[in-house]
Amino acid sequence: MTSTERPDRIAFLKAHGTENDFVIVPDPDGRLDLPAAAVARICDRRAGVGGDGLLHVVRSAAHPEARSQADEAEWFMDYRNGDGSIAEMCGNGVRVFARYLLHAGLVEAGDLAIATRAGVRRVHLSKTGDVTVSMGRAELPEEGVVVTLGGRSWPARNVNMGNPHAVAFVEDLAHAGELRSVPPFSPAAVYPDGVNIEFVVDRGPRHVAMRVHERGAGETRSCGTGACAVAVATARRDGVNPAETGTPVTYTVDVLGGSLSITELPDGTVEMTGPAEIVAEGTFDPAWLAGALA
Repeated sequence: MTSTERPDRIAFLKAHGTENDFVIVPDPDGRLDLPAAAVARICDRRAGVGGDGLLHVVRSAAHPEARSQADEAEWFMDYRNGDGSIAEMCGNGVRVFARYLLHAGLVEAGDLAIATRAGVRRVHLSKTGDVTVSMGRAELPEEGVVVTLGGRSWPARNVNMGNPHAVAFVEDLAHAGELRSVPPFSPAAVYPDGVNIEFVVDRGPRHVAMRVHERGAGETRSCGTGACAVAVATARRDGVNPAETGTPVTYTVDVLGGSLSITELPDGTVEMTGPAEIVAEGTFDPAWLAGALA
């Protein structure tokens, strides 16, 4: 379906993972064109359904960006930020995406693979309860940035989890301010495509709490890739590297919407475990959606 055609009634669902919330749009055959402006309107909390992002559910074989992954993963998570921009990955989104596939009867509980722009992600899906996602390996580029807010400055560790993160350890999460706008950082050239910025405080042994500004969304209640980046950055700060010790390390990462358990394995793979819930289902009004797609 193109943006010039009047859409029929198209289904959507609303879901969240640790209160990082998403609009799910099932489109198995990839017929729906979703321009950035339409996604932004759907995700608008006053004029649309409302969400931090949109999960466009498409078979990998039906999407040009995922066809090369179709042999490994039947389903592609075409993830969009709340402003309509395209993102490589979303950790909470992968858990919610997997929960939707089970909810819709498209997969069975157990192990499955999901294609993303950051590569295939392996998921263990229980019939109820938490979802575990193998998030791949963290990359730790040497060049970091300095984040400055309210007259304070902090060095931020550069961590890439398929998307870019800057992790700053602070004395108080309130020092992060309102986080609706992008916190200033320099040098800007380190993140030419923007960055997710996490502010982190210690809560106890292998237990931290964070707030996050996500690219294209502002402050969100949770960020799965951000929690993974935070756990890895905290482990290195603590002098822990599972590749050297041969022993996995697990951190609890509190977010505004709950808690996630993050484990880094000796081979560098990072696993994230947390909840994912479907909260509502409905259909877009055809006239409204036609206006959004125009």
